[in-house]
Amino acid sequence: MSLLLEVKDLSVSFRQDGEVTEAVKGVSFHVDRGETVALVGESGSGKSVSALSTVQLLPDSATVTGQISYDGKDLTAASERELRQVRGNDISFIFQEPMTSLNPLHTLERQITESIELHQGLRGAAARARVIELMEKVGIRDAESRLSSYPHQLSGGQRQRVMIAMALANGPELLIADEPTTALDVTIQAQILELLADLKRRENMSLLFITHDLGVVRKIADRVCVMQHGQIVEMGPTAEIFDNPQHPYTKLLLEAEATGIPDPVPENAEEMVSTEDLRIWFPIQTGLLKRTTGHVKAVNAATVSVRAGETLGIVGESGSGKTTLALAIMRLISSKGAIQFEGRDIQGLSSKDLRPLRADMQIVFQDPYGSLSPRMTVEQIIAEGLGVHGTEPGRDRREMVSEIMTEVGLKPDLMHRYPHEFSGGQRQRIAIARAMILRPKLVVLDEPTSALDMTVQVQIVELLRDLQQKYGLAYLFISHDLKVVRAMSHKVIVMKQGDVVEIGDSEELFANPKVPYTQQLLAAALELKAK
Repeated sequence: MSLLLEVKDLSVSFRQDGEVTEAVKGVSFHVDRGETVALVGESGSGKSVSALSTVQLLPDSATVTGQISYDGKDLTAASERELRQVRGNDISFIFQEPMTSLNPLHTLERQITESIELHQGLRGAAARARVIELMEKVGIRDAESRLSSYPHQLSGGQRQRVMIAMALANGPELLIADEPTTALDVTIQAQILELLADLKRRENMSLLFITHDLGVVRKIADRVCVMQHGQIVEMGPTAEIFDNPQHPYTKLLLEAEATGIPDPVPENAEEMVSTEDLRIWFPIQTGLLKRTTGHVKAVNAATVSVRAGETLGIVGESGSGKTTLALAIMRLISSKGAIQFEGRDIQGLSSKDLRPLRADMQIVFQDPYGSLSPRMTVEQIIAEGLGVHGTEPGRDRREMVSEIMTEVGLKPDLMHRYPHEFSGGQRQRIAIARAMILRPKLVVLDEPTSALDMTVQVQIVELLRDLQQKYGLAYLFISHDLKVVRAMSHKVIVMKQGDVVEIGDSEELFANPKVPYTQQLLAAALELKAK
């Protein structure tokens, strides 16, 4: 194999408010033609910065030193005009979150066509034919009928396929994929990885794959470069890195997996929440008079029960109704059917009557950066609920904030800082503290570990288990990561297109799934782990 991309002694620093931060320190690696190289490491390790440096896509605040050559050309000395020829033409990018990378105001056809017109000069019918060809190539069914669709009308997996189609538009030699599967369901993740591997073979491309998930690396990469604190601490063939890791940090990453099982539920634990034949249908209204012509059947006849100190895991692909079910149980969206909380029927309660119960029902979301106000200090964020429900008698608000911060593993002297000053794992701890300060009885955990590094995932799972055992909390745990679900849950329900297709004891369901759909989910998860 001949050399395609070579990075020598790359260093990148950022200047902000008079302070200089070193993000990458003397990194060297290469990608050969037809090869897949993975850059692996946790958030802040310098993976993405190293990749963006290759075609000078960093902001003006960055200072880059070292040498980057592509196909024998020195890109560090290239003009902006020369770089534009390389970007999107020879080297293309796929980013982690397609919903933020795609323009919500433009159709798929317009977005894919833009690159084709710019680099290939194709117009009209020729450009349209090329767009359809690309969409079919990445596995989008009925491609022609999808041309006028907007990003929000597609699933997460379909949006990622559109991003791949855009990246392939001009026949690049090198595809740089930055965490392209992190936000996807396990079955969709497997499909996207298979698609990338297949496209690489068919198009004779090279692939630079950036991820924090070693299960993904094992499936797709030829060689691995492990990054920590801006440096490559270990590199080598994938099999060698997995079978015989040398650096302590590589060993730590390989061992970082949520394991164990939750503490058993006390036999006399009271039922905290239950539903019977819960149905959530959203009306489809058409015409000038907005007549209801159909329904989106988000959840059909869900019957569930959770006791104090128990975790009910809810799994299924995007759009299966997992989050919708949890929001209905908390009476945050309308539904039909019985909902009981501590033996009391809450389905018919007004907003006013529900308000005293809100402190007992809390929620922690997937993306702490999106759910925490950037304009509020940590103290204000955590104490927000106290302003609505009041503090405990005889307790000072700041004292309560300090106590809960300590409990979730944060230093109380950081309470005057803002969310952007914390890591992803710390922000999730802040979100957990905000929910726990009210001493709730039921907590909905909606993908609370999905966006986190593997080592941080393990820490958050341990924290949640400790809090549950200490306070007898009932959890509704929503996730597409089946390893985390197994480590957290006493019982699991599997949802598909609004239906509960299987429900049972966690260990029994994982060891002996009865429904083909559950078997498919588990097989996809095991495949990612094994390969």
